[in-house]
Amino acid sequence: MPDPSIALKKEDLSSSAPRVRFAPSPTGFLHVGSARTFIFNWLYARSKAGTMVLRLDDTDVKRNTEASVQSIFEGLKWVNLGWDEEYKQSDRLDLHQKAAWAIFERGLAYRDFTPAHTGDAEKSGAQGTWLFNPGMRELSREESDRRAAAGEPFALRFLVPRQSVDEIRFTDAVYGEQRKLASDVEDFALLRSDGMPTYHLASCADDADLRITHIIRGQDHLSNTFKHVLIFNALAAQLPSFAHLPLLVAPDGTKLSKRRHGPIVSVTSYRDAGFLAAAFINFLCLLGWSPKNDREQMSLAELQELFTLEGINRANAVVNFKEPAPTPEEMFDPKAVWLNAEHIRALPVEELGARLLPIVRGAGHNLTEAQMLRITPLIRERIKLLRDVLTAADFFFLDQLPQYDPAELIPQKGDAAMAGKVLEKARSVLAGVEFKHDPLDQALRTAAQELGLKAGQMFQPIRVAACGRKNAPPLFETLEVLGREKTLQRIDSAIAKLQ
Repeated sequence: MPDPSIALKKEDLSSSAPRVRFAPSPTGFLHVGSARTFIFNWLYARSKAGTMVLRLDDTDVKRNTEASVQSIFEGLKWVNLGWDEEYKQSDRLDLHQKAAWAIFERGLAYRDFTPAHTGDAEKSGAQGTWLFNPGMRELSREESDRRAAAGEPFALRFLVPRQSVDEIRFTDAVYGEQRKLASDVEDFALLRSDGMPTYHLASCADDADLRITHIIRGQDHLSNTFKHVLIFNALAAQLPSFAHLPLLVAPDGTKLSKRRHGPIVSVTSYRDAGFLAAAFINFLCLLGWSPKNDREQMSLAELQELFTLEGINRANAVVNFKEPAPTPEEMFDPKAVWLNAEHIRALPVEELGARLLPIVRGAGHNLTEAQMLRITPLIRERIKLLRDVLTAADFFFLDQLPQYDPAELIPQKGDAAMAGKVLEKARSVLAGVEFKHDPLDQALRTAAQELGLKAGQMFQPIRVAACGRKNAPPLFETLEVLGREKTLQRIDSAIAKLQ
């Protein structure tokens, strides 16, 4: 006796390269969860010499916006992974409609002439679950054709098997064997009354036509897959392999959403805050996936080598952030910020400087490439986000330092008189010494001995005078970059503050 269930025979993919797709809907900015889906698809395709397909699922004309389309491409451009083929569902409507009517001609779909408001009323029946309208489902083909020819509007619905099939099943690479009673699946629409395809039909028709072998998408689509199994079967198409990704959730356990959490979940927010794309990719990969060796900091090449579907977890992944965020940094998950700092430190100085320079210039500072290259190694260990350059290195760019407390100039176990003596001595010494690390080091240490002070007591007033703060890069390298003229001007200003 045949197995009374629907589960398509999977194609033997062992000898063929996979074809995967990322299919965003342009109804808002690029969500970090969508970006993770794209990255996982990309890693899977690249790790197996496969094909990455980008398909805009833009058939929801009421919700799609051009701004959303631009946001998606803007975010993907920043992530900078690329893809091999690109499609728009709205260019493929003829394919979708032909697929729907092919299913109809096979006796696996029917016209539903129920007016929309009546259908809604029936859906809220006594048991609260709408499965089908018997009057429409059992309508004869002749009567259906007659009413359609008379111009009566209708939706085209899938004829879910309810007697010949007990259950629908498929195996998910993450969540394992999935089963659902066919009697619990409603007769879902394939075409709306205006002839436009529904998400379910368009997605499956495109996946079949584009020969997608693996569908890697969010866990919120897991329940849709039972309907998709039916459509693939009705189209006589091979069933792709499925892998559903755990959801991204906020610290309170709610699903991370554009509507509730706003720019916190937008890819471009990470870009604008100063994340490196490589660090962002690294962070997203750790949300719901881990390598066998539990590593955290990984380059793109390492991620590509280590990524497997078996490493994806079932548990939802928490993105930690504070609402409202007291500081820009706390808007993001601490692990994301830490990873970004690690990736920044791993960059060659020349590359990091090239990334920092547009930020500095964008803030109105006219800095040359050579100047940025000298500053970069001094602050590389001090920044977590690229935009931190504006606060970690501002004293290099500014002609005039912001106001600071003169008490900061006073060294440990000293007083204002000691600070003044140090600065007067430093001004005298620095006026004649070569502004290179070693001569500066030797001259100022000698000056400290002449004053009978410890090196730290000598260096602190000079550091604060030059930088406007105690916490600054190494003193001699900093003075070398600032140069004699600016350093002496700032020491003069500091002396005046103490008087």
